Amino acid sequence: MVQPAGPREEKKQKTRQGLLDAALKLLEGEQSFASLSLREVTREAGIVPTAFYRHFRDMDELGLALVDESFHTLRQMMRAARTGTFPTEQLVRRSVEAFVAHVRANDRYFQFVLRERAGGRIALRNAIRTEIRLFISELATDLGRFPALNTWQTDDLRMMAGLIVSTMVNAVMDILDLPSGRPEDEQQMVKVLEKQLRLILLGSTQWKS
Repeated sequence: MVQPAGPREEKKQKTRQGLLDAALKLLEGEQSFASLSLREVTREAGIVPTAFYRHFRDMDELGLALVDESFHTLRQMMRAARTGTFPTEQLVRRSVEAFVAHVRANDRYFQFVLRERAGGRIALRNAIRTEIRLFISELATDLGRFPALNTWQTDDLRMMAGLIVSTMVNAVMDILDLPSGRPEDEQQMVKVLEKQLRLILLGSTQWKS
C-alpha cells in the first residue's frame, strides 16, 4: 500500500514544481534555456540559490526534467485516447482532439520543446529525440494490435508510426499559434490534422513491404 506523502515531501514537490514553472515563465519570450542562469530561476521561484541543489544537480538536470514533464503526460494522455474499441475514424478524431487540447493547455512546455529541439543544448536535443522515439515505439506497438496491421513487420509499423508522430509534431507550432477565444479555429485545426492522419492510414492499406 502506497503511503500518502507527508508535509515535508509535499513541500519539496511544490518547490521542485515551482522551479520548473519559473524556468518556463522566463522562457516565454525569445530567451533560450542555455541563456538562463540558476540565479534567475531561483529568484523567479522565490527561493535562495542554495535551495536549488536540493532538487537538481545543475541547470541541465532541470532542463531534462522539463523535457520529461513535457512528454510523460502527453504519452499517458495519448495512450488513454487510443484505448477502447472505437471505429478507426472515431479513434483518429478522438486522438487528434486530445492532442490539440493537451498542447494548448500546456503551451509553455511545448514552446520550450520546439525551441530546444531546433537549437538547444545537445543534452536536451538528445532527450527530446529519445522521447519522440519512445512515442513512435509505443504507437507502433498499438498499431500492431489492429487486425489490418497485425501481420506487418516491426520496421513497417515503426515507419508508419513515425509518419503519424512527425505529422503531429509538425502541427505543434500551428496549434500554439491558434488565437484564444476562437474555438472554430481549433475545430478547423482538428479537421485538418485528422485528414492528414487518415490519409496516412488510407495509404497503409496499399503498402507492400
